[in-house]
Amino acid sequence: MQQPSLEPAAVRPFRPLALVAAAACLALGLAGCTDSAAEQEAKPDRPVLVTKVHFEDIVPERTFVATIRPRVESDIGFRVGGKVARRLVQVGDKVTPGTPLAELDATDLRLQAEQAEAELHAARTALAQAEAEEKRSTELRRRGWASEAAFDRQKAAAAEARSRLARAERSVELTRNNLSYATLTADTDGVVTATLVEPGQVVAAGQTAIRVARLGEKEAIVAVPETLLARVRQGEATVTLWSDPDRRYAARLRELSPAADPTTRTYLARFSMPDAGDEVAFGMSATLTVRGGTGEKAARLPLSALFNQGSGPALWVVDRETGSVALKPVTVARYDAREVLVTGGVEEGDEVVALGVQKLDPAQKVRVVEALAY
Repeated sequence: MQQPSLEPAAVRPFRPLALVAAAACLALGLAGCTDSAAEQEAKPDRPVLVTKVHFEDIVPERTFVATIRPRVESDIGFRVGGKVARRLVQVGDKVTPGTPLAELDATDLRLQAEQAEAELHAARTALAQAEAEEKRSTELRRRGWASEAAFDRQKAAAAEARSRLARAERSVELTRNNLSYATLTADTDGVVTATLVEPGQVVAAGQTAIRVARLGEKEAIVAVPETLLARVRQGEATVTLWSDPDRRYAARLRELSPAADPTTRTYLARFSMPDAGDEVAFGMSATLTVRGGTGEKAARLPLSALFNQGSGPALWVVDRETGSVALKPVTVARYDAREVLVTGGVEEGDEVVALGVQKLDPAQKVRVVEALAY
């Protein structure tokens, strides 16, 4: 006996239509999956930019702000006191030995020289008279007409006159020297870095009047913290000017202060620059770079080659023959501004992807289009 249907009569006519629609949807889905698989198989190899791994010694660098200064800078002053009459140089003037720098009012010095000359003439006159009397006394003593005491007095007077003449001659020389000291002159080739006197100023003997820097060897002066003293002593140093950062000058440690500055607690270091020419001016700002090897080797690679999604740094290594890529974890020694130093995880000569590492996956084929020299 046939069981009666529980479905409403209005629903029964629509069952065949629903089955037909489901079949059509299934056919369309299978067609879409087939097309997607076909597209994936036909997808071309991804072009990649690679760089070769090359291990070299890690050379840590440390930079310091430096100032270019002369190795020898002399404070020149008058050897006699007086009133400054003229200053003959300006800051920045180049001088040679004998170049006049400043002059004193030489009126008093000239009077002293004239006085010494007068005393010299008087001493010569007195000596001539004493020698004549000594000669007469000697003759009288020989004939027996003069006493021994009188002869001794005339002899002592002549000796005193000779001494006075010698003293007068030395006095003349000293006053002449003092008169020449009224003109301050340079004693070496150099450049004027400071003028500390002006006309009308009264200066004492030895007071600094003009500062002259010698044009010989130039130096880079830096302040070194005590934690970096060993690196500064042993490292290799170079200097770059802020005005010309593309050129490097060799530098050599010449002097390291034995005591720290009481305020900054740093040590003053002087690095000589034997290759510095006229383009390196005194007072220029520079950067001193000290490099010192540690014996450890690392590969220097661009930061864009590093891949990290939370499981640690890694690199995509490319196999040119098969066109495949493999993700290899690496050990990083240091991160720089645009580079990374890798000490392990890859081998010498490996080619790693340098750009676009976030878009790669291990199943993807790649094609090397260019090798980046790094």
